[in-house]
Amino acid sequence: MDRISFNEGWCFRAAGGTWTRITLPHDAQLLDPRRADSPGGAGHGYFVGNIYEYEKRFVAPADWEDKHIEVLFEGIYRNAVVSLNGVKIAEHRYGYTEFTVCLDDHLLYGQENVLTVVADNSKLPNSRWYSGGGIYRPVSLLTGARAHINYLGVRISTLQVNPAIIHVTTDASEGEISVEIIKDNVIVATASGAECDIAIENAQLWSDETPELYKAHVVLAKGGVIQDETCESFGIRQIECSVQGLFVNGRNTLLRGGCVHHDNGILGAASLRESEFRKVRILKEQGFNAIRSAHNPASTALLEACDHYGMYVMDETFDMWYVRKTRYDYGCDFNDCWKEDVRAMVARDYNHPSVLMYSIGNEVSEPGKPDGVGQGKAIIGLIKSLDSSRIVTGGMNLMIMTNYAKGKGLYDHADQEEKAAAKAGGQEAKNGSLLFNTIASFIGSGMNKAGNSDKADRITSPILDALDVAGYNYASGRYPLEATHHPDRVVVGSETFPYEIGKNWDMVRKYPYLIGDFMWTAWDYLGEAGLGAWSYTGGVPFNRPYPWLLGGAGVIDILGNPDASCGLARVVWGATDRPVIGVRPVNHPGVRVSKSIWRGTNAITSWSWKGCDGNKALIDVFARADHVELLINGRSIGKKKIKCYQTLFKIKYQAGTIEAIAYDASGAEISREKLTSASDAKVVIRPETDICRPGNIMYIDINIEDEQGIVECNSDRKLSVTVEGGELLAFGSANPCTEEAYLSGSFTTYYGRALAVVRAQDADRLLIHVMDGSNQVQKSIKIIK
Repeated sequence: MDRISFNEGWCFRAAGGTWTRITLPHDAQLLDPRRADSPGGAGHGYFVGNIYEYEKRFVAPADWEDKHIEVLFEGIYRNAVVSLNGVKIAEHRYGYTEFTVCLDDHLLYGQENVLTVVADNSKLPNSRWYSGGGIYRPVSLLTGARAHINYLGVRISTLQVNPAIIHVTTDASEGEISVEIIKDNVIVATASGAECDIAIENAQLWSDETPELYKAHVVLAKGGVIQDETCESFGIRQIECSVQGLFVNGRNTLLRGGCVHHDNGILGAASLRESEFRKVRILKEQGFNAIRSAHNPASTALLEACDHYGMYVMDETFDMWYVRKTRYDYGCDFNDCWKEDVRAMVARDYNHPSVLMYSIGNEVSEPGKPDGVGQGKAIIGLIKSLDSSRIVTGGMNLMIMTNYAKGKGLYDHADQEEKAAAKAGGQEAKNGSLLFNTIASFIGSGMNKAGNSDKADRITSPILDALDVAGYNYASGRYPLEATHHPDRVVVGSETFPYEIGKNWDMVRKYPYLIGDFMWTAWDYLGEAGLGAWSYTGGVPFNRPYPWLLGGAGVIDILGNPDASCGLARVVWGATDRPVIGVRPVNHPGVRVSKSIWRGTNAITSWSWKGCDGNKALIDVFARADHVELLINGRSIGKKKIKCYQTLFKIKYQAGTIEAIAYDASGAEISREKLTSASDAKVVIRPETDICRPGNIMYIDINIEDEQGIVECNSDRKLSVTVEGGELLAFGSANPCTEEAYLSGSFTTYYGRALAVVRAQDADRLLIHVMDGSNQVQKSIKIIK
C-alpha cells in the first residue's frame, strides 16, 4: 500500500475551545496550564489534563471507490475515539501503540469527508511521569487496491548469517508475490512466493558497529498486472544468548544502555522524526549502544533511528498490569487490551533489526503472587507466538515483588482507596510511585541488596526463570550470587544508578551471564519532578513542589547536552582515553545542596563561572588511571588516587584554566584534559546543521558564549525568539524548576544554554531573531529548494 503523510491540514481545539490549524504530530498537553493544585501533581510536572478534539477535512477522489483506504495513527494519548462523517469507526485506549482505521465503508467518494479524533486525557493522574496528550505521533494515509498487501504484512527474519539466508513472509490478498532484495539501490537477490527463503551472497550484517540496512521490495500481481507493492527496510543479524553471554552475529556484545522516556524535551511528547534521530545520534556519540524504552513501546521514528545508527533496543510493553500505579492509568484497561497492544508492538517491531529484546513490563508487583506469575507467562507466551527470534525480558524490581507477596504492595491500593475516596468526598488516592521513590530515597543504594534474601529469591524466581533474560531493577547485589544460585540464569541490569556505572560495568565484564547495564536515565525527561535533581532551594529529593518540572535524573539534559556523569560512563566504557573534569556549580556559596540518590553528582564540564572567584569548588575527576593531578592556571593543586574511576578535589574557584593529568601506577602520564573560562560572552545563535529545506525541523542552540565557543555558566538572561520563513515550535532551557513555558517564545537560559526548534517554510531564508533585553542578535539560514 502507498503510505503518505496525513499530518497537515488538521484543526484542533481543547475542551470545546476555539479551533486552530495545526500540523501533526504535536503535544496538546503543552497547551494546558500548569498549576500547583494539578491532580497529576509532580508526576505530571503539574500540568493539568483535558479533552482534545481534532478535525481533518479532505476530498476522497472518485477512483478511491475501487481502492482500500486506511488511516494509521502511530500514537494518541489517550482513550482515542475516531469518527468519519459523524459515524464512530474506531476507538483505542492505550496511548503508546499504533492502530489503523479502515475508511472503506464510510467514505463519501468525490466529496468532502470529515475525520475527527477525540482524545480524553482529562482524568489525572494516569501516568507516573509527563505523558503529553493528543495526537503526539505521526498520522499516515494508506491507499491500495482492493487486492493489497496488508499493512505490516511483510515479515523478514534472519535464518542464518554465514552464509546469509533470510525468510520473507507476505500477508496479502490472492495473487502472485515477487520479492527483490536491494542494497545501495542494487538488486542483490530475488524470489517469489508468499513464503520464501532467500540466500544473499557477501551479505553485510547489521550490528551496533555495522548498521547495514537492506530493503525488500515486495510486489503483488494478478494475471501479470501489479495490484500493490511495498518496500520494507531490514537488517541481517542473528542473536544468541546464554550464560556464556550475548552474541550478535557471533560477536560477544555488552549492552552499554540507558533508559529513555518518550518525550522530546521542550517539544513535550511530540514525536518528530528529526527529534528522534537527533536523540539517538547524541546517545551514540556519548558511547551508548542500547536504549530501554521506559516504560512503553517506542515511537516508530526512534526505532528507525536506532536501525540507522546501530543502537540496540529493549522495547517495553507496559509500566503496569492490572494493579494500577496511579488512579486512572492503563491498569483500568489492561485486562481488556493487553493482548491487542502486545500484538501491535510486536507486529510493528518485527522488521527492525535494532529491536533486540521485548520487555513484558516495568516494576510490576503482580509476579510476587501466583496469579501475577501466570499473567507474566501469558504475556511471554503471546510474544513468543508472534516472534520467537528475540529475547524476552522485563524490568523486575525484586524488592517490590517481595513486598507485594508479603501483603505490603506499593501499588495495590487504587481499587480500595478509590472506594474509600468516594465515601470521603473524592479525596485522591495515594501515589504509589511517590511512596516507592520516598522509600528509595531513604534506603539509597542499599536497595541493590533488598532482593538478596533466600525468601526474595524464592518469591521472584518463578517469573525470572520464565524470562529469557532476567532484568534486574536496582538489584546489583544479586549479580555475583547468580552463578551459584542460578547457574542457568542470564541477567541484565535493566535499571541502575548512573553513578554506580563503574562497579556495575566491572561486573558486566567479569560475569559472562551479565550481558549489560541500563542506567536510569540516559536522557532527562518531563515529569516525576525533582526525582534526580540536586536542589539549592531545599525540599525533599523527590516530589518537589510546583513549579518543579523535570525529573533531573538524566546524564544528558532535555536539550541534548551531556553532563559530567555522562563523561563518567564514557570513561568506564573506554569510549574516551582522556580524563573528564566535572565542576559542581560554584555559584551557590554557603548554600547546602539537597541531593537525590539517582545522581552521584550534579557536576557539568565547565570552568566558566563569572563572578565566582574565591567560592568553594568541588571538582569530580573521572579517569581510567591510577591517580590524577589537578592544575589551576598552571599551578598544581595536588594528586589523588582514582577509586572506581573517580576522585574528588575541594578547591577555591579561580577563573582561567583547570587541567587534569592522568597517570598510571608507575607515574607515567596517560593523558590530560582541560577546561577554560569564557571571556566577553554574548548571545550566539548556532544552528546544529547548515542544510535547511522546506519542512525541515531545525535545532538551533542559543547560548551565552565567547568567540571560542566557550559557554558562560553564570550569566543567564531571559531571551525572546521570533522567526521569519519558519515556525517556532518551541524555545526553552534545561532549567528543572521554572514557570516559563516552552511555547511562549521567551525563556531564560540555564547555565548559559537554551534551544529553539523551528520548522522551515517554503521561503528563501530562515531568519532567527533573538532579543536580549534591548539588544538583538539574528542568524540567516538559506533554505534550499
